[in-house]
Amino acid sequence: MPVTRLAKSALVVCLLCTVASAQDAKPDTTPKLDSDGTVISPAVRVPFSVYASEQALQRFGKIFEEGKAAPPLGQSIQASREFYDEINSDRAERMKKLYPVEIKTSTIGGVKVDIVTPAGTRADDDRVLINLHGGAFLWGAGSGGLVEAIPVASVSKIKVIAVDYRQGPENVFPAASEDVENVYRALLKHHKPQNIGIYGCSAGGALTAQAIAWFQTKNLPAPGAIGIFCEGVTIDLPGDSAYVAHLLMGEPVPDKPFPLTQLPYFKGADLTSALVVPSVSSAVLAKFPPTLLISGTRDFAMSAALRSDDLLTQAGVQTELHVWEGMWHSFFSDPELPESKAAYAVMARFFDRQLGHAPSVAAKKS
Repeated sequence: MPVTRLAKSALVVCLLCTVASAQDAKPDTTPKLDSDGTVISPAVRVPFSVYASEQALQRFGKIFEEGKAAPPLGQSIQASREFYDEINSDRAERMKKLYPVEIKTSTIGGVKVDIVTPAGTRADDDRVLINLHGGAFLWGAGSGGLVEAIPVASVSKIKVIAVDYRQGPENVFPAASEDVENVYRALLKHHKPQNIGIYGCSAGGALTAQAIAWFQTKNLPAPGAIGIFCEGVTIDLPGDSAYVAHLLMGEPVPDKPFPLTQLPYFKGADLTSALVVPSVSSAVLAKFPPTLLISGTRDFAMSAALRSDDLLTQAGVQTELHVWEGMWHSFFSDPELPESKAAYAVMARFFDRQLGHAPSVAAKKS
C-alpha cells in the first residue's frame, strides 16, 4: 500500500477517535476551593431525598412555580401581601377540613388577634399558646396566623391566640415586641406564666426569641415554653444552609444572603442589641424557657436552628431539635404532607409536656 494512502487512513482513524473522545467527554465538575474557604462548583446534580415522602416530592415540584410568581421583595408591599394572603387563605381552608376548629377575631391588650379553639372537644382552659406568624415582618397577618394556629390548636387541644402584630414598612422595631408584650400581659391576668407558650415560624420565630429578650427588660416572667421554627436566636448570621438550601431548592445561590435585619421593620434598630439579636448575650439566652426548634434540610434557616440549639444548650437551656429530611422553609404550612403531620404532633407533645402541670393529652383522651 502506498505511503500516502497509509497516511490518509491513519488520519481518518485519528479524526474518528477525536470525535468519539469529544462525544464521551464530560464537563469538569470538580469543585474548586478559594483561600477563604469558598467552594465553587461549576455543576452539580442533587436528587430529591429518598427519606422524604412521595407527597413531599409532588409538592416540591409546585414550589418552583410559586417562587417564580412571587412579587420581588421590596417592590410592592401590597402586591406581596395579596399574593401570600391568597396562598395562606387556601391553606387555612384546607386545614379547617382536616383540623376542625372554632375561630373568633377579637382584641387582647389592644392588639388584634384570632382566637383558635379546637372543635368537637373541650379545650384546655388552664393553658394557652400565643402564635406569632411568619412573613418577613411584612405580610402574614390574619391568614398566615391561621395557617400556623389551626393544626396546633386542634392536635394539642390547647387554645391558640394568633397575634396580628405591627409590621413594616409602616412600623419599625420594637413595635412587634411591644404588641407581644401587651398580649402576654393580658393573658397573665388569667393564666400562670408556666401555662403560657409562645411559638412562631420564620419571622415569627425570630420575634418569639426577641419577645423573650424583651420580657426580660420589662421584668416579666418567662413563659412555660417556646417554639422557634424555621429561624433561630442568631437571626442575622448566615451559615451553610443560607447558601446550600437555595441550590437544593433549584434557586440561584446568593453571593451574600439577604439578612433579616435589613428588612424595613428593622430600619434604625441597634443590630448589636440582644433585643434584636438575642444570641449576642449568653446572659439573655440563659433565661430562655425550654425551647423547641424545627427546621428542614432544605430550609435556608436550618443553620440558624442548629446554631441556636448549640448556643441555648451552652447557656443551660433545655432544648429539643427536630430537622426533617428534604423539607424546605415553613414546610408544615402544607397540611397534607406526612412530614407536616409529624411536625404538628411534635409541637403538641412538646407544649403538652412543658406547660404547667395539667393532665397530658393522652390522659384526657383515655
